[in-house]
This record gives sequence, structure tokens and C-alpha cells, in this order.
Amino acid sequence: MIDWLQAIVLAFVQGVTEFLPISSSAHLVIPPLLLGWPDQGLAFDVAVHVGTLGAVLLYYRTDLLLMARDWLASLAGGAHTDDSRMVWYLLVATIPAGLVGLLAGSLIEDHLRTLPVIATTTLVFGLLLGVADRYGRAGHDAVRMTLLIALGVGLAQAFAPIPGVSRSGVTITAGLLLGLGHQRAARFSFLLSIPIIASAGGLMLLEVIQSGVALDWLMLGTAMLVSGITAYCCIAAFLQLLERVGLMPFVYYRILLALVLYGLWLL
Repeated sequence: MIDWLQAIVLAFVQGVTEFLPISSSAHLVIPPLLLGWPDQGLAFDVAVHVGTLGAVLLYYRTDLLLMARDWLASLAGGAHTDDSRMVWYLLVATIPAGLVGLLAGSLIEDHLRTLPVIATTTLVFGLLLGVADRYGRAGHDAVRMTLLIALGVGLAQAFAPIPGVSRSGVTITAGLLLGLGHQRAARFSFLLSIPIIASAGGLMLLEVIQSGVALDWLMLGTAMLVSGITAYCCIAAFLQLLERVGLMPFVYYRILLALVLYGLWLL
């Protein structure tokens, strides 16, 4: 069982890395290895996922309300709008990763959550992010979202369950390569996190309920709050930073992180 310090540190790390294109799994593997911390447990994972989900819901609350209103209106026979179409795009893009999680989740958990795999995916998908940043369209040249682009981003997200890939990183990479531009790619990536985090968190919550283990609700609530606040701040900071410096600082960081992970593996 982790203590309070470990819980706060891990919740902070989860909040910081959930939406940045640097892989939360790559970071969460380091403290236990270096400091000998125990596994945080499934209930803790649920708490921090609820926190990050709350962050993205709060940040995009206005957009989500408009999307829900126009989508429901279109179902009732009203005109289709960009907001109503976005709901369909998100649903379509969620399917590939959902199928991978259901069909191969246990395989990935049992065989791919290793240091060499995480280091390699951190490096390879970091380099792909650099390619996308270099050749992605600028904001004023960005194409508009279509169903095919949404499906392409969704297929890329199917790699996200593999540790070290980074869900936000691979979806932003795909969005850029498909012409969305930095801001549109990031926005779609963050909106796309909502059904993924909600479904994953729901499945983990079901496992926790079925396990019947005693829970430290105060610690879990604190972890949820810490991860939520840091995630919200990171979304806001990342979108501003994206306009100024692009994605290359994150690419360099991933290369350095991969080298650290390879070093830990060799040691």
C-alpha cells in the first residue's frame, strides 16, 4: 500500500503526463523502480483517471454543451452542424482503441509492460511526433475534420494501450500527418480522451467493486483532486506552448526519457 507522499507524487505525475505527448506510463514506471515504491493499486488508478477526466470535461465544458445540444437536435431531425458531426467523429475514432483494449488488453498488460518495450515505444513514437511537427500543416492551412480523418486518428489511437506510446502523442501525430494543424489536432486529441478515459476508468471501477478491498477514501479523493488540477493546468499550458514553440521540446524530452529508461533496464 502506498503512503500519502507516494500518492501525491504519483497523482501529480499522472496529471502532468496524461495530456502531454510524453507518455504517462513511461513516467509512472520510474518512481517505483528508483525508490522501491509498491504498486499503487487499481483503486488509485481509478481515482487519478477520474481526476484527469474531470479536468478535460471542465476545460471543454462549453464546447461539449454545444456538441451535445446540436447532436441531440440533429437526432430529432434538425440540421447537422460542425458540433453535431464532431460527436460522430469522436464515436468513430474511439472504436479501434476500444476493440484493442477488449481483445488484447490482457496480452498487453502481461507481456508489454516492460522497460525495454516502454523505452523503445517512447523513442520511436517520439521521433514520429517530431516528423509530424516538422511536416504538419500550420494553423491557417489546416484542413477541416472529416469522418476519414477521424477514423485515421482513431486507428492511430489503437496503438495507445501499448505502454510508452502516449495516447495524446500518437493522436496528435496522426492529426498533424492528416493535415489538421497543431491546434485542431490537439483539440481533437483531448476531446477524444473523454470516451477513452471514461470507459477505461469504468472498467477499472467495476474490478475494484468486485474485489471488495478496503479503500482509503481520503487518500483517493486527494489523489483525484491533485491529478485533476495538474491535468487542467497542463491542458491550458500545452495549448499555449503549442502556438509558440511547437512540439519539438517534447520530442527532445522523449528521446532523453528513452535513454534514461534504457539505462534503468541495463542496470
